[in-house]
Amino acid sequence: MNTTPARRALAASLLSLSVACVLQPALAASPKAPSFDTKRLSEQVKVLSSDAFEGRGPATAGETRTIEYVSAQMQAAGLQPGGDMKDGKRLWTQAVPLLRAEITGTPTLSLSEGGKAQALTQGEQIAVRAPLNGASHVTIKNVPLVFAGYGVKAPERNWDDFKGMDVKGKILVVLINDPDFETGTGDFGGKAMTYYGRWTYKFEEAARQGAAGLLIVHETDPASYGWATVKNSNTNTMFDVVRDDPAAVHAPLEGWIQRDFAVSLFKQAGLDFDALKQQAQTRDFQPVEIKGATFSADYDADSKVITSQNIVGLLEGSKKPDEYVMYSAHWDHLGVGQPDAKGDRIYNGAVDNATGTAALIELGRAFAHAKKKPERSIVFLNVTAEEKGLLGSEYYSSKPLYPLGKTVGVINMDALDPHGPARDFNISGSAKLELLDRLVATAAKWNMHYSPDPKPEAGHFFRSDHFPFAKRGVPAISFGSGDDRIDGGVAASKAWSEMYTRDRYHQPADEWEASWPFTGMARDLQVLYTLGSDLANSSAWPNWAPDSEFRAARDASADARK
Repeated sequence: MNTTPARRALAASLLSLSVACVLQPALAASPKAPSFDTKRLSEQVKVLSSDAFEGRGPATAGETRTIEYVSAQMQAAGLQPGGDMKDGKRLWTQAVPLLRAEITGTPTLSLSEGGKAQALTQGEQIAVRAPLNGASHVTIKNVPLVFAGYGVKAPERNWDDFKGMDVKGKILVVLINDPDFETGTGDFGGKAMTYYGRWTYKFEEAARQGAAGLLIVHETDPASYGWATVKNSNTNTMFDVVRDDPAAVHAPLEGWIQRDFAVSLFKQAGLDFDALKQQAQTRDFQPVEIKGATFSADYDADSKVITSQNIVGLLEGSKKPDEYVMYSAHWDHLGVGQPDAKGDRIYNGAVDNATGTAALIELGRAFAHAKKKPERSIVFLNVTAEEKGLLGSEYYSSKPLYPLGKTVGVINMDALDPHGPARDFNISGSAKLELLDRLVATAAKWNMHYSPDPKPEAGHFFRSDHFPFAKRGVPAISFGSGDDRIDGGVAASKAWSEMYTRDRYHQPADEWEASWPFTGMARDLQVLYTLGSDLANSSAWPNWAPDSEFRAARDASADARK
């Protein structure tokens, strides 16, 4: 990934004066942090992403192996179990009930236009998800289609893509991202994606509108990933948190279609896809019926409630054990799914996210073996079902084992770069909070600088496990490896990042490589260790910026910190 000097300068100007004035003395200090063993990091990533772990899918034998391995590693590192209570003792896990749904057999999908029916192949023109509304069978017969722009209803922005039409019982076709993506200006934060641009929101809104289904038009740039990622992420087993009324947030049919297929669909109905896309970027847009086109689907689903597990390690504080600093990472990946061109069906998830899980274990080891025990407790949370919509972190943050009001902050790690060190670092999204200020000051001790998210339009802030904590007010960031490597600079980092996104992300090719040095991760963990250690040995309660949308939720829990 790349970022321009101008954007870096802009990011620097956004840093609060507290960094320059309050935290500046720390910049002169020499880095004092334990070293992290690159061979151990490599070995853990190798084991976790081996075929024996079957892609670490939730509710599979791969989950069982993962729990056994990670909890054993945490115990050997010197941590204590920090999960659910049983018989007066803590377990290594927190039970996470999830709705599990899987299409059984091959779904029958078709589009009829002008009286001619066209069979659609799952994973090619279309990727339909297993139903998450609790249904065991989906039957949709000749249902009309409506183009609903970006599928957004945002009263605070005076925006409604559904105005003027009752879309109940219809199949909606919508665009990915939000209306500002193409132009970079408008009512939705410019180039940076808002939550309205996320596919999770679009599915939820379709259900609220009473639609029979939603098909999102995939385009690589606004989605920030290719069709292979869509196919692999949506045609396998699906999960959701257990809801009182799942139909309220999930329409009967949810899926994606290829852009070329959408263009052809519109053309046959006498519509211009690009022209309608432009119209959808304006407040005046109204939904458009795709005349003469109907959609049909018929398939069975195996739907049941299962129990997955978050893995939780704990190091109890010496003076303030009821105050908590948290490190987090997700252990899951996509399990066993559709074969790639080589016939490989195991989605090993080496970078995503065996790297973060290994980092979590090694941070635990460093704290457990420190000469001085931290004053505050430290939680090491390895969550499930991130790949299914941040479900493990959503469950923990809705039913926390340790009070969110007394959680100092969350430092999340996801898909770290296993190569050499970079001159910089980034975080997912562009949130303004004191936790980032502290990270900037800490990283400067290693001559590292902060680069803003180079692709704010990708909506990374909403795609990592810190988000469920953030929306409940807990200061939370997701650390990202830098994009300016000491060896090779921006060019080397960008080339690898683009290759990884294109050829490996959510694909079986995300496998461990013996050539990875892990020296960059080892250095980055020194920075993250120091950040957490400083927080754990202080009385500080970092907050969000005064104008942050998460500030009010944090302030509402202020009494818990008195």
